[in-house]
Formats: sequence, C-alpha cells, structure tokens
Amino acid sequence: MRRKYLFYTHALAGGGAERVLSLLASGFAERDCDVIFACDHAAQENRGYLDPRVRLVILPTGHVAAVKALAALLREERPHVALSGIGVSNLKLFLAAARAGRLKRAAQSLHGYFHSEPQWLSRVGALMLPLSSRAMARTVAVSDGLDAYARRRYRVSASRTLRIYNPVLTRGAQPRGAAEIARRAPIVLASGRFASYKNFPMLVRAFAHVTYPGARLVLLGEGEDRPRIEGEIARLHLSDRVSLPGYLPEPWRQYEQARVFVSPSDSEAFGLVVVEALAHGLPVVSTRTEGPGEILDHGRYGAMTPLRDELSMARAIDAALAKPGDPAPRQARAEHFSVAAAVEAYAALFDDIDREAGAP
Repeated sequence: MRRKYLFYTHALAGGGAERVLSLLASGFAERDCDVIFACDHAAQENRGYLDPRVRLVILPTGHVAAVKALAALLREERPHVALSGIGVSNLKLFLAAARAGRLKRAAQSLHGYFHSEPQWLSRVGALMLPLSSRAMARTVAVSDGLDAYARRRYRVSASRTLRIYNPVLTRGAQPRGAAEIARRAPIVLASGRFASYKNFPMLVRAFAHVTYPGARLVLLGEGEDRPRIEGEIARLHLSDRVSLPGYLPEPWRQYEQARVFVSPSDSEAFGLVVVEALAHGLPVVSTRTEGPGEILDHGRYGAMTPLRDELSMARAIDAALAKPGDPAPRQARAEHFSVAAAVEAYAALFDDIDREAGAP
C-alpha cells in the first residue's frame, strides 16, 4: 500500500521550523509517498523548498474554521501519519485529530522554548503538552536539550517523546580548502529571525571590539528586534562596517563569501544556520546554547563563548578570522544533519506509529 502522510504548520513562512516541515514533506514525496501539506494561510518564503508532487492545501481563515477543516481533511484523506510543527499548529492538530478520531496517527514536533513562541495560542499548546503528549502518538523534540526541557517543564510522556534532529538543506555547499577560506574578505556572517532571544544587538556590541583589520559584519534576517539592532549600529558608529540585507530564502552566496559565522543567541533549541555554516566549511563562533552545543559537539567543531559575554565573543571572532582552520571536519559534521538522515529517522517513526495504530 502506498503510504500517505500529512504535514501541517501555519504557513510556509520565513522560519526554520517551516523550512524543516517542507523539507520533510519533500523527502517523503521523493520516496513516492502521497504527501499533503496543510497550511493556515499562503506564504512564499519557504514555498520553493516544497516538492511539486506535494499537495498543498490552504485551510479556511480563523482558528476554529481551520481546526474543523483540518479534522475533515484527516477524516477524508486518512493519512497513515499526520505531523505538525510549531506550538499553535501542534495545538490545532491535537484538536483536529481528536475531533476526527485520529489521535493514534497524529504526532507533533517541538522546535522552541516557551519564550521563543510568544503567540498566546502557541503558549496554550505548550501548557497542553502534558495531555497532548500522552494522547497523540508521538512528540518529537529537535535536540536533546529541548527534549530534556520538555520533560522537565511540561512533564511530557517519557515513553512517547523522542529526539530527531532537524533536516538541513545545504544547496551549493562544496568541499572547501583551508587556504580558500583564509583568502576571503574578513566577513563575519550571522543569520536568523530578529527576535530578542537571538540577541543580535549583543553581537553588534561584540563586533565593536573586533580588531581584525577590515572586518565587516553581515546580519541576515528580519523581525521585531530590527530597531534595537539598528540602534546599536548607530550608537556605536558601525554603519560602515555592519550591513542588514534582510531575509534571504537562498543565503548560499553569503556563506560562500564569509570567512566566519556567528550565533549569538541567549537560547537556541537547534540552529539550522549553524549546520548550514558548517556545511559551507565556515568556522563557527556560538554562545553556549543547547542546540548549537550539540551541533558543535560542545566545542569540538566550533568555538563556544559564555552567554552575553561581548569581549569573549569578540576574541573568538578575531581568532577565527586570523585562523579559519580546516573546513573538512566541519563539513563532515554537517552530514549528520542531512535531509536524508532526518527523513530516514522520521520514516522509522512513522512505521512505528502505523504499526501501533493498527488498521488505517
């Protein structure tokens, strides 16, 4: 029997979790599965990552109408497994699957902490995790740190919760030589949503202490924290050394031009951009947060600095600019987080769910 899977999130908007769901859906479509991708509203930022063979369904406007329509879709299509991602979407899949009698075939994925999903319905979904993690087939955390956090804070079901690392697409990443990276202009790259917990203003302040000749900082992204970032750039008179090109759905050229990548977050459940940087051979400087810590094997594949320590980060950036090091181990490490590896892990999970649920 041809397998049918449904993936659900709020939109194919410009975020990491949205990209993860689209990559997973596309990976299963490439396996000749019948794949449906349901969204609350249309968006284009991550639309290009969705395989044309995936059926895209836009649900009606409004949370109640969307839940009813999603429940109807589950009843009509009867997917072997439905998977959601991000707090509000997890809550709505939980309600829709309960309404459709499909909880045994529904799974949710956690991509962030309570403070990183401030929308009120996302927080309701987080507070419902003690119930939903026991009623639904599985709950997936995208890092060991997030798994431990969910078990500690929400008391999620220990037997039905597991960790699967995110799939990371690295278009254009080619083997790099140490000399080639060292010859590049001293560009320091950072990327992510401009949210307060990402702490890009701290990176701007740290960059003010960087002494490497000609160093420039490029910050990719958009979000509510942009005025604070711009304020720090102006206050420190760095407008000639720091640029903000905005959100780029295809940032590969920027990775190919940079000499160093930096992740300055106060907290980070995973860190897609850290894997992307490793895949392009870049030395990475990151704060000691959970996701990047696991990706970098706690300092083996990149430099890690204390949270909010501007001088330590500046020193690490200077050191990486001066000696970028061998990119080969970094690129090999990135392969652990490939799309193929994640799809294989989810395929095994979906098989388990299907076997436990019985007749579809």
